[in-house]
Formats: sequence, C-alpha cells, structure tokens
Amino acid sequence: MVSWIEVKKLDENAALPTKANPSDAGWDLYSSEDKEIPPLSRTIVGTDVSMAIPMGYVGLIWPRSGLAVKHGLDVFAGVVDSGYRGEIKVCLFNSNTSDIVHVKKGDRVAQLLFQEIP
Repeated sequence: MVSWIEVKKLDENAALPTKANPSDAGWDLYSSEDKEIPPLSRTIVGTDVSMAIPMGYVGLIWPRSGLAVKHGLDVFAGVVDSGYRGEIKVCLFNSNTSDIVHVKKGDRVAQLLFQEIP
C-alpha cells in the first residue's frame, strides 16, 4: 500500500493534489491554466506538479464524475508510470456536440488513483 508519495510544485502557484474526504479513492488534480475545449475536441491541461510514484505502482488519471455528467468531459491517456518525473498533464476530451467547456486555472479537472502493479 502506498503510504506517501513525494509531490513537487513546478510553480509556486500550483495547487497540490487533494482529497475531499480521507476515504476517497482518488486525489483531485487542479488545472494550472485557463483552457477552452471546443465540442468533440481534446486538449492537454497542465497541473504544474510532478510526483515520484514508487516502483511497483502506477498513477491512473480518471475523470471527475461531476464534470463527466454535467459537461461531458472525459479523460484520455491516463497512465503515469513510476519512472516518470515530469509534469503531470491531463488530456481532456469534450464529448459535448454543441458547447465549449471552459476550464479555469484552479479548477479540479481529474482525479489520480494509485494502483499496485502485480
């Protein structure tokens, strides 16, 4: 079981991942920039944080349920390997056919779950 993971802010204004409740499975990731995602399009959103995920574990980036239900926002390409030490970025896809999704700096855009690799 992962008891701690080293997290580094790449910018002093970055928001560290958080959990709303201790029993939550995932850590919320926050956007470090404003973005507009046109209908049926995807974009990369930065978080300005990096992590040292321990060997034998992987970070899995998942959608936030509220954003998926309310705005049709999904996450693509959600694997962060233990050897990766760069900025965690989130690939967001707007599945809405008519509305632009506006992501603001500081918005919770995804959640990160840690899983042991057998």
